Amino acid sequence: MTTKTDSWLISQFKNGDEKALAVLIERHQKDLFSFIFYKIMDESLANDIFQDTFMKIIVTLKEGRYNEEGKFILWAKRIAHNLIIDHYRLVSKHNKISESSYDNEEFSIFDLLANQEENIEEQLISIQIKDDLMKILEYLPENQREVIKLRFFDGLSFKDIAEQTETSINTTLGRVRYALINLRKMMSDHNIILTR
Repeated sequence: MTTKTDSWLISQFKNGDEKALAVLIERHQKDLFSFIFYKIMDESLANDIFQDTFMKIIVTLKEGRYNEEGKFILWAKRIAHNLIIDHYRLVSKHNKISESSYDNEEFSIFDLLANQEENIEEQLISIQIKDDLMKILEYLPENQREVIKLRFFDGLSFKDIAEQTETSINTTLGRVRYALINLRKMMSDHNIILTR
């Protein structure tokens, strides 16, 4: 028996064959789930997004809005990727900015800069986030801008920053704290969302 193509299964599903969808889901579920999981590293959340992705796929197919743009799995991953972005956009709206998500569960705009394993699209988005962030930083007082750049862009420890700027660690921590408060206020005032 020859393996049916994704396109054939999709056309069968559009014509009312529910089993065709089951075959399609089974064929791609491992690949799609892995794609989602490795982006967020949270099994429970990955399961939710996986389910939402297939719900969106089913609705799009049923409404006849799916255009054959090449591989079905690439289209499915693009839907999943957008759902992941939507999730983090919501998270960023509801959580405060912190210096680091390692100290607590707060979300940090700077956590978005830290992903080393990015594809080209994600690298471009990171560059855009960095550019946007640099524009916002220009509105900070010079001493706050300096510590933010040293801490989050150059990766220096607070101790190293204190030495480099010839100030105490307490002063450095204070400047970072005030800088983040100012950044948060500016982002809120101008309705800026930094997200992947």
